[in-house]
Amino acid sequence: MVAVEDEVRIVVREFNAKKDCKEVEEVERICEVGPTGKLSLFTDLLGDPICRVRHSPAYLMLVAEIVVGNGGEEKRGIVGMIRGCIKTVTCGKTMSRNVKNNHDFTELPQQLPVFTKLAYILGLRVSPYHRKKGIGLKLVRKIEEWFIENGAEYSYIATENENHASVKLFTHNCGYSKFRTPSILVQPVFAHRVKISTRVTIFKLSPNEAETLYRYKFSTTEFFPKDINSILNNKLSMGTFLAVPKGHFSGWPGVNKFLAGQPESWAVLSVWNCKDVFKLEVRGASRVTKGLAKTSRLMDRTFPWLKVPSVPEVFRPFGLHFLYGLGGEGPLSIKLTKALCDFAHNLAGDSRCGVVVTEVASCEPLKLGIPHWKKLSCAEDLWCIKKFGEDCSDGSVGDWTKSKPGLSIFVDPREF
Repeated sequence: MVAVEDEVRIVVREFNAKKDCKEVEEVERICEVGPTGKLSLFTDLLGDPICRVRHSPAYLMLVAEIVVGNGGEEKRGIVGMIRGCIKTVTCGKTMSRNVKNNHDFTELPQQLPVFTKLAYILGLRVSPYHRKKGIGLKLVRKIEEWFIENGAEYSYIATENENHASVKLFTHNCGYSKFRTPSILVQPVFAHRVKISTRVTIFKLSPNEAETLYRYKFSTTEFFPKDINSILNNKLSMGTFLAVPKGHFSGWPGVNKFLAGQPESWAVLSVWNCKDVFKLEVRGASRVTKGLAKTSRLMDRTFPWLKVPSVPEVFRPFGLHFLYGLGGEGPLSIKLTKALCDFAHNLAGDSRCGVVVTEVASCEPLKLGIPHWKKLSCAEDLWCIKKFGEDCSDGSVGDWTKSKPGLSIFVDPREF
């Protein structure tokens, strides 16, 4: 008899939460083995592989399954996965007439947002034992089909500049182009509470008030989500906070009166609770590094008045808060942003988070007011973008992929 070799096929299908979780977690685990002797960041999705896209308006997760067999009994195993989501965001702005709105305090802004349907790819993983076989490309192509079927006009991905394999896959093989290079800023949460400037008053806005403010002030900001109300009302959104110079308001006047008589300087940000979605862990640290970090925390707790900048416990799973929707105006906006970040630091400390993170445009003016540690931060994240067709909704701004970057971007916390 002549032995017949088993046929090997790669099948891409939709993720099945009831039967795929264990295999997906195993692929995630082996994909996150860091380099020997170096610090590596590991992610724990807390048993929910779609947690980072679950809160988006439309989402999908696909798995690549290797099938070995030749007509008889088949052996199957997951060797890769990819996540994707779709939302409507601002891709540009257009001019309109000055028309009075329903309020009595102002006119509609002359610039109005131009929206487009944007897809986002994240969480692409391929088992190290099955790489360089076209599996990653197959996953990308398949999820792009779903994007197009659901009306997406653009797709983008975020990766590290140093991740040459990922950059090559998307820019050389999938038709993406380098688009934006935002900065990820990371601030450790110290054992002591940070002192907030006494010259600043901070108000907490209701979700409806925050929506009014964001739509009026930031709707033309690149990547601004049209469904901002869904984000602000999500259970993971911990609130929107507005800072003004002390004494300008005796109490919160409401968003309409604020917009009618806003101070020369103000700043705003919102807080998203990533701690209940996923946790991070730093591995690969030496005993000396861990010992020094532990000593700094001990000093901080014992002598809080010294304000020792202690290293949080990042060598075990830790949570984080993400700051989004940062913005402001006026000569004091940087100082007001600093006060808001200090407030957010203390809020994260109350929740026992390890770090506070935000992502802003590389040329964001308020960046100077955001406390962060350079060693923990990423000066240039890389966003790559692709246009699916010529018949897009952005005719007034042309091809978005060729547009120049603005001073600010709006980073959706649901996708961080």
